[in-house]
Amino acid sequence: MMISTRGRYALRVLIDMAEHQAEEFVPLKEIAERQEISEKYLESIVKTLVKGGVLTGLRGKGGGYRLSKPPEQFTVGSILRLTEGSLAPVACLEQDAAPCTRVTRCRTLPLWKGLDQVINDYLDRFTIADLMQVDNPGDDYVI
Repeated sequence: MMISTRGRYALRVLIDMAEHQAEEFVPLKEIAERQEISEKYLESIVKTLVKGGVLTGLRGKGGGYRLSKPPEQFTVGSILRLTEGSLAPVACLEQDAAPCTRVTRCRTLPLWKGLDQVINDYLDRFTIADLMQVDNPGDDYVI
């Protein structure tokens, strides 16, 4: 499993919005500039996030996007599953996978199921609010 730029950028966009939205909508152009990501590419990511209920959009003057809920209510896992489609380490564990004819004698299936569980549990432990926390390793060095 490798997280695509789509998933990584979605997380960056949501962190940015959470940090800058207050009560207003954040223009996509501003996010694109701050994050140094093409506005055109962000449009497709934001469309997925709106469709998934993560963002709310407003057109016209004063328009833009904002989180539909507080950042503490969005897990990293839920965002990546929305943008990536699947986090399964093997095809047979994907949601709509065709039944495997070897499932009853597959000696590696427990391994892949365990890995899938670890991945999902780990990513679901973190929220967008957690990612907003600034932690600079190395700044705590004391002589």
